[in-house]
Amino acid sequence: MENGAAVNRPFLQRPKHAIAPVPRKAETKKKEGLFMTSRERLKAVIEGKIPDRVPFQDSYWQTTIERWRREGLPADASPNEYFGSEMAMVGGDYTLQFPERVLEEGERYRVYTDTDGATRKVLNTGDGWVPYWLDFTIKSPDDWKQHRARGAYDPSRLSTGLVDGYRRAREQGKFVVYRGHACFHPTWHKIGMENMLIALIEEPEWITDMFAVHTQLIIDMYDAIKAQGIECDAAWLSDDLGYRTAPLISPEMYRQLVLPYHQQACQHFARDGLKTMLHSDGDVRSLIPFFLEAGFSCLHPLEAKAGLDVATLKKEYGKQLVCFGNIDVRKLAGTREEVEEEVRAKLEAGKEDGGYIFHSDHSVPSDVSLENYRFALELLEKYGRYD
Repeated sequence: MENGAAVNRPFLQRPKHAIAPVPRKAETKKKEGLFMTSRERLKAVIEGKIPDRVPFQDSYWQTTIERWRREGLPADASPNEYFGSEMAMVGGDYTLQFPERVLEEGERYRVYTDTDGATRKVLNTGDGWVPYWLDFTIKSPDDWKQHRARGAYDPSRLSTGLVDGYRRAREQGKFVVYRGHACFHPTWHKIGMENMLIALIEEPEWITDMFAVHTQLIIDMYDAIKAQGIECDAAWLSDDLGYRTAPLISPEMYRQLVLPYHQQACQHFARDGLKTMLHSDGDVRSLIPFFLEAGFSCLHPLEAKAGLDVATLKKEYGKQLVCFGNIDVRKLAGTREEVEEEVRAKLEAGKEDGGYIFHSDHSVPSDVSLENYRFALELLEKYGRYD
């Protein structure tokens, strides 16, 4: 156990209005000091060791939180704190830092230029805001040359409350991750998906230079955060590379054009002993061998609706890949029987020989009731222990 670190309560040892009381056996183990902190627990999983139980982390749509408040989630409660999420994130501003400007606004829509210089229209569908990209400041290699310097690090990119937030996370015994966006996803945000995919074939030097600038920003941001005395336990990079049925680019294109920049970042973090986790939506199964080659050791969120399955991945990759997620949100919106079958099956497959972190297979949507979600966490307590 870590000296001086707060011991995380198990999921069921939350306020009574949140989740049911802790079983007697769990209480006994807590008194004996056998529970790990979140930091210890997640370190064990990331390093291929067996923890006391499956760690928990999740994310939620804003409309989900609004629904849950109507169903009993306290108005002043952060879902992450209320349910006991075990990670804390540190990072900064990874955009090109253009000034944001609202161009037009109505009751159900908003048109604005974002901090990457892209003009978006966002529509209020009643279940959240859906963005559409309309135009871009950067449309050509010459435009990129003009604005390239915006991609460099400067201290204004860091929050003034970063160190205080880090200290609170450490007092709570949380696992602190450096969270950033890798190069593929942020680049298409700057110039458009279609434009980027065409340019990867016709003008790859332009796009790989954008990848290079962004990767250096990721590295410089991490170094600046470390210089403030913040010690991260792992890195977590987001880079959506998949659609529902396939990757957005071929494995060969990933290997040639994207992997070198992913590898550069992973190797930089590895010098400080950090493992790197990757977030990518969609069906990226054919890219996983190349993710491993790049240096990623954990994949999130393992979208079930895109065909990913933790049992299959564990059989194929074993201890090479930590599986993070895969709880099918469609099942969480179903009957109690469907919720239990989903959670039980995924935990039984995922926890075998370690290497699994509980998370929905994407952010929890608003068709999942608070009652169902509480029940899912009760099941995590029931099926997620290694005793």
